[in-house]
Amino acid sequence: MIIQTKTVFPAEWSPQEAILLCWPHKSMDWHALLNKVEPVFEQIVDYIGRHQKLILIAHDEIHQTAIKLKLTKNNINTTSIKWLLHTNNDTWCRDYGPISIFKNGKCIALDFSFNGWGKKFKYENDNLTSQKLKRTNLLNGEMETIDFILEGGSIETDGLGTILTTEQCLLSANRNSQLNQKQIEETLSKNLGCNRILWLKHGHLEGDDTDAHIDNLARFCNANTIAYASCNDETDVHYHSLKAMESELKTFVTKDKNKYSLIPLLIPKPIFDNEQRLPASYANFLITNHYVLVPTYNDPQDRINLDKLQKVFNDRKVIGIPSNEIIKQYGSIHCLSMQLPSHTINKEKQLDE
Repeated sequence: MIIQTKTVFPAEWSPQEAILLCWPHKSMDWHALLNKVEPVFEQIVDYIGRHQKLILIAHDEIHQTAIKLKLTKNNINTTSIKWLLHTNNDTWCRDYGPISIFKNGKCIALDFSFNGWGKKFKYENDNLTSQKLKRTNLLNGEMETIDFILEGGSIETDGLGTILTTEQCLLSANRNSQLNQKQIEETLSKNLGCNRILWLKHGHLEGDDTDAHIDNLARFCNANTIAYASCNDETDVHYHSLKAMESELKTFVTKDKNKYSLIPLLIPKPIFDNEQRLPASYANFLITNHYVLVPTYNDPQDRINLDKLQKVFNDRKVIGIPSNEIIKQYGSIHCLSMQLPSHTINKEKQLDE
């Protein structure tokens, strides 16, 4: 008798129990920006903590105490927080945090390998984060270690077996060079239960050192809708690439063979740090149980794109989070966070400990 195992990779809008965040520390590349980025983290913690739990990574006990004082001083509730003390290399836990699936209804945390986006940056401590979570019993249930390099920001799912990703990232030689495209598809199918992969050949933002992560380019809002970074300025360096990506998206169909409803999110005016163009995108939003937290850039497109997303997410409130300082480290709200589905937190571990 063969027992079929049903694996589901839940969409981000599925019920969540917690959000994983890593608070920046002076030992990281954030040191010169700490005073400006910590208020942004406070806003993120405030909105999430109103309705669901957080697992907040602090550098050590001294760092944890300092964060608590900042939150308390600004009247931000800390009772929804569980703490993990871990010396991370950086804060982008979307890419090194556990990716959650369900096998026959049971939640499993998958610990994929992380190599600093192709060994561009130090990553050894970040790669240990999921195991530290498990070792401290913060997570309830099993964890599986997968010998395959995969960042959470490189894949999108509709929760129905479809994955959206980019060739530039998943097929890059600096990740799983020993595998060809078919073998990568088989690995994703085996571990994430997907039965179809939509590959984007085009789309890239200047300053993005992730090799074109999908979460900065195109995002599922529901099983039938994709919001994406777009550009109508023919003089912008992104124009041709994003137009080519838009054309690709128009050819994609849902599992029911219908064309997707596409929501273009025009990118803001160019933002530079010294001479480096920064990868500012409104697509890098985080979906939580009650809110959609969207990066904003003090740009006329802020309000326009927030309104577009509010029409799609009519069951949640869309909130703009000022991200001009966050983007100076080449990522934004979604990159900083990783959602954990319902029933994944160990109830025996006390909050705020």
